[in-house]
Amino acid sequence: MISDSLLSWVLLLPFIASFLIGMIHLSIKEDNSIHNLYAVIALSFTSLATIIGFGLSDSVITTNKVIDYTLFKWIDIGNFNIDLSLHLDKLGAVMLFIVTFVGTVITIYAVGYMRRDNGFGRFFSYFTLFIGSMLLLVLANNPIIMFIGWELVGVTSYLLIGYYYQNRDNIKAANKAFIANRIGDLGFIGAIALLFATVGEGGMSFEALSHSIIDIDKTLLFIIALLLFAGAVGKSAQIPLFVWLPDAMAGPTPVSALIHAATMVTAGVYMVARFAFLYNEVPNAGLIIAYTGAVSAILAALFASYQNDIKKILAYSTMSQLGYMFIAVGLGAYSSGIFHLFTHAFFKALLFMGAGVLIVLFHQQNLFQLQGRGKNIYSLKVPMLIATFAITGLPPFAGFFSKDAILLQAFGKGEYLLWFLGVTTAFLTAFYMFRFYFILFAKDPKEITSYKTPSSEMLYPIIILAVGSALAGFLNLPKAYGGTEWFGSMIDLPDRVVHFGFGGEFILDLINIIVVLGGIFMAYHIYMERIKPLPQSIWDKRFYNALYIDKVYEILFVKSLFLISKIFARVVDGVIDGIIM
Repeated sequence: MISDSLLSWVLLLPFIASFLIGMIHLSIKEDNSIHNLYAVIALSFTSLATIIGFGLSDSVITTNKVIDYTLFKWIDIGNFNIDLSLHLDKLGAVMLFIVTFVGTVITIYAVGYMRRDNGFGRFFSYFTLFIGSMLLLVLANNPIIMFIGWELVGVTSYLLIGYYYQNRDNIKAANKAFIANRIGDLGFIGAIALLFATVGEGGMSFEALSHSIIDIDKTLLFIIALLLFAGAVGKSAQIPLFVWLPDAMAGPTPVSALIHAATMVTAGVYMVARFAFLYNEVPNAGLIIAYTGAVSAILAALFASYQNDIKKILAYSTMSQLGYMFIAVGLGAYSSGIFHLFTHAFFKALLFMGAGVLIVLFHQQNLFQLQGRGKNIYSLKVPMLIATFAITGLPPFAGFFSKDAILLQAFGKGEYLLWFLGVTTAFLTAFYMFRFYFILFAKDPKEITSYKTPSSEMLYPIIILAVGSALAGFLNLPKAYGGTEWFGSMIDLPDRVVHFGFGGEFILDLINIIVVLGGIFMAYHIYMERIKPLPQSIWDKRFYNALYIDKVYEILFVKSLFLISKIFARVVDGVIDGIIM
């Protein structure tokens, strides 16, 4: 029997690793031998957290029990009583697996990627601190503790995005991510405040809230639901707070693989699923979530189709895939949204890591400058093809089962516009991802250049994730195809789903496959067969610059605030100083 107290060690181990690495880094000069020590600490502590997490998750899933463990009482003032308590149920077990297992795999990759970096110790101190912060977010027993983890994730992502702080643009990117997330977090804080004001005396744990919200006025509950979603929009880079995500690619590629593919950006989806008991009471709020996700998905896919930086292509792709997840959770198909979150962690982390290998080998991020550079690197070419198949939703790869489950729910609930936007996004996804793959791995290189073989530390994690990208979908094999939909039944969320027979599901799946194949054919025709480039339209530049939304924000908010600040500094402060003098 595994002790419930071990749950606290799953949380604490990454924090301890971060502290140890940080203290050593501040005390000892960097060299290769000390780099090995940092790597051992980071990998041993995250691996141990993964092993313990496996044991606890297996206990939760096989025995249907929920683990609650209180570390200590944090606040006890009148009716305001908050414990630092941890909660592990089946939803938490899925997130625990993603953060620990996928996090450990990416940590192995990061050791190889960052090996020669002078800030090796600083990087891994931040990196393990992030893993600990994300674990606090997903294991929190109540929304107040969740919010602390939420903010710690924001702080550590700021440190990691701005890791190469010598470049001023990287600092601007980190600041943008931090500020954009704070805007969304204002909504999260407002929702928590309203919840405490209305039902706080009954307890603020998620279990207590699930029983108390039935007494809240539906209009107020609708407002709380939208305020919570505002936090999710910021963290998960949806319209209108998506502008930070492409710039966040300034961080090292392992940061992109972990934070901006597998963990942090999925926190918003997880948060909506965690509050499923609330969103089921106000389905109209769910529709707003679903349509926000659909618009974000198709716009991000269009933006990705016009990018030349390989990491920005994948960044917009992440935003697009998150849009699918929000369609699902907005429609009440929470298990479908979390399943796509689960499969996405494998293939998107793999895609970022594969891109990172090319960046390390050729010191270049431009798609066309890297043309054909991966053609003969078969240890990378094959896993990247698997990941590309998975993200485009071709059977039998993981993305087919998770993405099509979302589109089925949209169609089944009569939300045909959502379904159409989702299918159109699938076409665009196939187009820009095979544009990405054909140029990097299928075309002949413009020139023959020598390069070193990628290190095993970078290739083995990619192979592990390729296996997940290929097979993870079978964990939720639809009943229409003879499966048991194990993942959906296991996770035990309060779903509001529509079930299809074989005929209906087969026809809709076939439509999706044909659409995806059309996107692949279009990419092949343009980038493999054509000799002359396509004529440039006025929309090329607009989509390349994300419809200039970032520029609009800069004029409306940044420059106007600078102007107001100057007025206060020169006029108001001058008047006050004159009075005092």
